[in-house]
Amino acid sequence: MKILLFIHSLHYGGAERVAMNLSSEWAAQGQEVCVVTLTSTASDFYSLHDSVKRITLDLAGATNGPAGAVFANARRMLALRRVLKKVRPDVVLGIETRPSILAILAGLGLPCKVIATEHIHPPMLFEGRFWECLRRWTYPFADKVVALTEKSRLWLQEHCHCKRVTVIPNSISLPIPVVEPLVSPQAVVGAQRRVLLAAGRMAEQKGFDILIDSFGRIASDFPAWDLVILGDGDDRRALTAQVAAAGLGDRVLLPGQVGNMPDWYERADLYVLSSRFEGFSMTIVEAMASGCAVVSFDCDAGPGDIITHGHDGLLVRQVGDPQALADALSILMKDDETRALMASRARAVVDRFSVARVFSMWRDVFTQTGAKPSGLVERPSVRVTE
Repeated sequence: MKILLFIHSLHYGGAERVAMNLSSEWAAQGQEVCVVTLTSTASDFYSLHDSVKRITLDLAGATNGPAGAVFANARRMLALRRVLKKVRPDVVLGIETRPSILAILAGLGLPCKVIATEHIHPPMLFEGRFWECLRRWTYPFADKVVALTEKSRLWLQEHCHCKRVTVIPNSISLPIPVVEPLVSPQAVVGAQRRVLLAAGRMAEQKGFDILIDSFGRIASDFPAWDLVILGDGDDRRALTAQVAAAGLGDRVLLPGQVGNMPDWYERADLYVLSSRFEGFSMTIVEAMASGCAVVSFDCDAGPGDIITHGHDGLLVRQVGDPQALADALSILMKDDETRALMASRARAVVDRFSVARVFSMWRDVFTQTGAKPSGLVERPSVRVTE
């Protein structure tokens, strides 16, 4: 079976990592897999499986005004349609809202089956009136729409009038993939220090400003602990300034993007997710699979589908409240025994979101669209390294 994934880029990010994982697993199962991006390979952060074909449209970039946006996206859609005619995939996956819309339009009248996917709870990220209208108009034409959580599925059914919506969570593949750059924890934080770890794109969504505020409220109570935030993004300068203004320069460390996340999960004593909203946090799943207890805002949507409050982590109901987050962090930072017990329970996440289970769901979706997923096999995991 030929599977084509269409995504804006392979920059550093959660959806991009999902595209890498999906394409790599299907390629390892012997499928013909192609990944199409709007950007060139020059900006790639993630590496694909050796047998995955890569096509770049080189049509990314800002546009001037509404007319320019319509023209640019019409070009992107037509370019993708030419690729679909040439590659002739059985199934096309749009990764995130805008690529999904373009994939649906590009596939109209062609024999391929088009699946739209959402990687953020839709109402939490306004795409702009143009794209919101297009989503409502185009998603009913998709052969299938895949959401990460039940809450997102219900929203899509109600607001986009989609009848064919299925929930498929992201899978956890062990060992966790390793890519460049490799940043050793030992080069960043002292061997005797306790580590409160967070990771993600430095953007408002991730709530790192709230996290820094929260840590500042309890830092003096836990002098042996440091906060390490991995990642990069547009908010780096503001976050750096916030750390300096709070006098936390030696306690809050921002080493940038790293590709060796397994080393960091192993080094962490506790993981924290401070997002204002999510789709399905892979970092929570990876941290838990690596034996970390997690404290997370119970934001829309995802953390509540992963963490069992009080069993393998803590959920903070007051999303965006720095004091509530600080209080929850304190509970586990001061109690080594409870933290270790939750960490040991957290490893069970591997079974709930295993490659075999999640890709069985994808196989069912392919069958439901009318595609013939012959040759797809169950495998325990796949490793992609560079």
